[in-house]
Amino acid sequence: MRVIGLMSGTSADGTDVVLARISGTPPSISARLERHHHVAFPARLREDILRLANGASTTTGEISRLNFALGEEFARAALAACRQWRIPLVKIDLIGSHGQTIFHQGVTSRDHGTRRIASTLQIGEPSIIAERTGVTTIADFRPGDMAAGGQGAPLVPFVDYLLYRHAKRGRAALNIGGIANVTVIPAGARPQDVFAFDTGPGNMIVDALVESFTRGRQRYDRDARMALRGKTISALLEKMMREPYLRKAPPKTAGREQFGRGYAEAILAWGHRRRACPEDLVRTATLFTSLSIVDAFRRFISRRAHVDQLIVAGGGARNPLMIAQLAAGLPGIEMIPADRFGVHAEAKEAFAFAVLAYEAFHRRANNLPSATGARHAAVLGKLVNGWRQGKQGRRRS
Repeated sequence: MRVIGLMSGTSADGTDVVLARISGTPPSISARLERHHHVAFPARLREDILRLANGASTTTGEISRLNFALGEEFARAALAACRQWRIPLVKIDLIGSHGQTIFHQGVTSRDHGTRRIASTLQIGEPSIIAERTGVTTIADFRPGDMAAGGQGAPLVPFVDYLLYRHAKRGRAALNIGGIANVTVIPAGARPQDVFAFDTGPGNMIVDALVESFTRGRQRYDRDARMALRGKTISALLEKMMREPYLRKAPPKTAGREQFGRGYAEAILAWGHRRRACPEDLVRTATLFTSLSIVDAFRRFISRRAHVDQLIVAGGGARNPLMIAQLAAGLPGIEMIPADRFGVHAEAKEAFAFAVLAYEAFHRRANNLPSATGARHAAVLGKLVNGWRQGKQGRRRS
């Protein structure tokens, strides 16, 4: 099958669209990345997403409208990508869409009536995607894992295992997106041997600081230029490293609820009181990401598995200061860009959801309970049939 994967991450900067050619069944599945395209969100739409994701007051009407608006945006991105690739939609068999997370609480948080409830919400109406493209679409993967007792994340480890398992080498796949997450695949691992969790912040705090200091002119610290001009604020870094989330044992997930706008605003206020320069704050936040990952290895990974190679993806893989600090903090572990395995850093998560959709389409379990904490393996994702107009009238995709 040729499957399109759609991903919009916690940075909400736009939609990553990939085209994957997938065949076979696990553990002998063959999945190859063919194309990647990125479509930026309109500025107003991004503002609306971030406002809701950061917990601002809203209405059910606004959430409903944004759900449909994002469905249109994801469909537009898929159509634009196919035009760019000069591939007709009739050649596409399936679309997998992660959706845009605006809330995720993987563990029970408070009483709702007589029960404690964990919940998640990804928006970007898949019915719109299926209608505009004519391609059957599978979306909304996380709730199925949570219904089975899991945290709904991380889901990418299912694909990491298929891509990176090795008979003799222990590997860890690190994705540094808005949040950083790691999948540990011991040498000769079976699916139940794999474990994964969110280590803490990825680029989220750094991006928020840069956007604030540049008044929106920059959304991230390209090549760590700001950070490399600054000096580390030791007192602030020590304070950040005492963050309770870092000490919490896996399985665990993080998001804007822990490291979103409120966290960044606290750092800005701290810096303002002490007249810290912007470059120093950005450098310190950058090092916090790296050191929190190193801390996770020391606390939770090294005791359970020997890791020979660290495969790095996500936007943070392009941050030289972040990567240099990781290499210094994890001596003896070979650092490998994910590009060497045929899926480059920015395409990794969208590619993963193409694979998850392929498995769901074939009614095969596509979660790793050892990573999410689910009671059992489950088929994740909700399917919306696509319809295409052909010579014989409308037919099912």
